[in-house]
Amino acid sequence: MPKLPAEFADLEKFSDWCLPTEAERYAKRLDSTMAQMQELYDATMPRLEDACAFGDKFPLDDLPEDVRSLIHLMQSLVMVSFPVEVWKQPRVPDSGAAWAELYVEPVV
Repeated sequence: MPKLPAEFADLEKFSDWCLPTEAERYAKRLDSTMAQMQELYDATMPRLEDACAFGDKFPLDDLPEDVRSLIHLMQSLVMVSFPVEVWKQPRVPDSGAAWAELYVEPVV
């Protein structure tokens, strides 16, 4: 069963990154290799503007499930962007045991 809108079927192989919370996306990032994150980044970054424009067609408080999944996938792109573009590793460099926890998720 596809998770994403038909217009984004080419990204379906990354549907395991359609995670609804920041904590889940962060855990997925930490459990992923750089090669896996690079593959996600390379496939989704060129589609980011299309995904945003597609999502804008729907009211935020009544998103179809496939559109919600697409937004979560793009949130995962954001989650891997710094590791891919800057750090070249899944963890934040020189952060030691520092941890910040989000208590309220953004709408979506």
